[in-house]
Amino acid sequence: MTGVPASAANGSSKAGAPKTDGTDAEAAGGTKPARGGKIAAAAVDQASVWNIANLLTMLRLLLVPAFVALMLADGGYDPAWRSVAWAAFAVAMITDLFDGHLARTYDLVTDFGKIADPIADKAIMGAALICLSSLGDLPWWVTIVILGRELGITLLRFLVIRYGVIPASRGGKLKTLTQGVAVGMYVLALTGWLATLRFWVMAVAVVLTVVTGLDYVRQAIVLRRRGIAERRAALEEAEA
Repeated sequence: MTGVPASAANGSSKAGAPKTDGTDAEAAGGTKPARGGKIAAAAVDQASVWNIANLLTMLRLLLVPAFVALMLADGGYDPAWRSVAWAAFAVAMITDLFDGHLARTYDLVTDFGKIADPIADKAIMGAALICLSSLGDLPWWVTIVILGRELGITLLRFLVIRYGVIPASRGGKLKTLTQGVAVGMYVLALTGWLATLRFWVMAVAVVLTVVTGLDYVRQAIVLRRRGIAERRAALEEAEA
């Protein structure tokens, strides 16, 4: 009987099989990801920045210069231009309500969104207040109180971040809503009883701005004291 030795048969089968350098096996086994996989993962992470929540934030940032141009068009007192400016401001306020909700609900929170979202909020509100005060529609002290509070609380959050995060309160959310309504009413060229109403809405907004600002200061002091006490206790326990 003629036949091929088993060793020769095995050798021929090995010779005919495609050669591998071990990379495919490692990738299949999961012990070492392929280089292409790392590049693809990085691309996915980069693309995740361009989600709907961040796009709304970017839209709000782009609306700031557009709003200023509309507010100051034709001397800043044309009712038609002021109405268009109000529409831009309203869109910015509406996107502010949705982008954070979408980011939290659908796990779209990114580092870009954490930084850009508060900047966009303060930019559109600050632009509106400064425009209104420069046109003589709103006293400068109101603008200074509101913007001073916003910038001060932002700085305070950074100062105590080592001890913890100051959460947004219901009063703070109500303050933001009231400010948006009040500023929106001032952007429009209102007359009569509506002009009187907007004065009182703004008065409520200023009161909420001051009260919630003081509450955040209180929270920051408590948070700092608690953090210092916990660190001191941890040091004493480590030394004991």
